[in-house]
Amino acid sequence: QVQLVESGGGLVQAGDSLRLSCAASLRTFNNYVMGWFRQAPGKEREFVAAISGSGRSRYADSVKGRFTISRDNAKNTVTLQMNSAKAEDTAVYYCAASTNMGLVTGPGLYGYWGQGTQVTVSS
Repeated sequence: QVQLVESGGGLVQAGDSLRLSCAASLRTFNNYVMGWFRQAPGKEREFVAAISGSGRSRYADSVKGRFTISRDNAKNTVTLQMNSAKAEDTAVYYCAASTNMGLVTGPGLYGYWGQGTQVTVSS
């Protein structure tokens, strides 16, 4: 059974940093594109960042330069380092896995999802 488990969410002030982690029980983890998405109340789930098995990454314009995605294929983990947090970063953050070959951004292209972790940035 595939499981993606996020951790590291919480309450921070604007300008602070936060680190989210995702542990994945995926066989051949390095064959999956791993992504982070977020969903704020009343809004659709949106792409945040993605990383390929070889380490190529892609970011949403709203987080580029502030967030960094990384992965450890030996530990089956993916991390989202959030710096210079803004109030508009407040959302539930989800880890997801895709078998697609490219750094896809559509939620429908990710077949496995975690339960989400709440991030709240106070201004």
